[in-house]
Amino acid sequence: MITTIELQTSGEQFYEITDQVKMSLNKLLKDSNSKSGVLTLFITHTSCGLTINESYDPAAKNDMENFLKHLAPRNLNFITHTEEGPDDSPSHMKTMLINQNLSFIVESEELLLGTWQGIYLCEFRDSPKTRKILVKFQAD
Repeated sequence: MITTIELQTSGEQFYEITDQVKMSLNKLLKDSNSKSGVLTLFITHTSCGLTINESYDPAAKNDMENFLKHLAPRNLNFITHTEEGPDDSPSHMKTMLINQNLSFIVESEELLLGTWQGIYLCEFRDSPKTRKILVKFQAD
């Protein structure tokens, strides 16, 4: 079974989606009559990604965002792919470093995450976007 999470973004940043993922899981669990299995997320875009990381301290999110901006700045002299603006090529470079899919263990109807872990959609484009994440549950 597959469901979709749609998220409206408003520029380059990390958007925490942990609650949306848990809501999608609950729907899929009801539909499957199962309590355990694997939940997979897949994002269908080339200028954003998915990650699991620290979600307790907002400073950690800021550091992660700034780290990727440092790795793929917009002023690199070799950039030629700018058809959609100065964020075009750097957004694809950042996506190469971030996951397009994530898998999670589900046990006793619970998504198993570490104490401080949160799930993020990492948006790398400036303009507002509608992002779609496919969510699939596979029962044991």
